[in-house]
Amino acid sequence: MPDDASGLSSGRSVQGGAGVVNVANVITLGRICLVPVSVWLVLRGQTFVAFWLFLAAGASDAVDGWLARRRGPTAVGALLDPVADKALLVSMCVTLAAVRVLPDWLAILVVFRDVVIVGGVLALSVLGMPVVIKPLMVSKVNTVLQILLVAMALLHAGLGVTTWVLPVLVWLVSASTLASGAAYIAQAARTR
Repeated sequence: MPDDASGLSSGRSVQGGAGVVNVANVITLGRICLVPVSVWLVLRGQTFVAFWLFLAAGASDAVDGWLARRRGPTAVGALLDPVADKALLVSMCVTLAAVRVLPDWLAILVVFRDVVIVGGVLALSVLGMPVVIKPLMVSKVNTVLQILLVAMALLHAGLGVTTWVLPVLVWLVSASTLASGAAYIAQAARTR
């Protein structure tokens, strides 16, 4: 899942309205449709199946990203891709916390960071100060760590095993979530 998956900006040039319905966008829509299925599977205790679905979503992200780079990104794809990524990651963090695989405080932190960033961008836009936030390296690291955490949590719950990896990833995700949220706030403040 490239960039930050927060959907704020990817820094890429995007073709206006061309290609609203293309293969890459259909794949992205399919990934969005996997979100409720993944949540349902986890709630039903089918975490190992949800793990494979999560891997399929990651593969579809790579494929639609490759297609978008090859044929040129569209405005619809530039909007849908980060929404799909964020919807899957956040919903999995919240659902895994609801079934006690991940700590609830971590799910709250992940959601709160996104609410602060998106809320800040919306508030500044309403006030006539549009913000273009480019994905930061710390945020890209945070996204990669969230992907690893969700994949490992699903795998561990699906196989019923416990190792030292999951607690370490929990703390790494919490630290990178705080750092990336603070970095975005600092970036927005500097542009004012």
